Amino acid sequence: VQLQASGGGLARAGGSLRLSCVATGAIGSRNAVGWYRQVSGKQRELVTSMTGGGDTNYADSVKGRFTISRDNAKNAVYLQMNNLQPEDTAVYYCYVHHWITQSYIWGQGTQVTVSS
Repeated sequence: VQLQASGGGLARAGGSLRLSCVATGAIGSRNAVGWYRQVSGKQRELVTSMTGGGDTNYADSVKGRFTISRDNAKNAVYLQMNNLQPEDTAVYYCYVHHWITQSYIWGQGTQVTVSS
């Protein structure tokens, strides 16, 4: 299975973007999914995650602004980003975490740039 992320781009502060992550095969309803982001020269940061049961977790910096969702029938994971801020500028990576093997599948990353 491969993940293809899309939806990044340029937004102004206060604007919105919606990232999509589509898998070439089944994601698996029991597997966790999520998004990380990385700024050049810095460590990758967990933005949000969702368990197979639908429990979500968000970084404090994005709570109330970002929303993760998944559509298992479409093998897709989404990240709705509202009220974007310049500090949200980063490359965003989606992932699937297999609940049995504990292995990760990563998307290729999509650039989000927010101007002030």
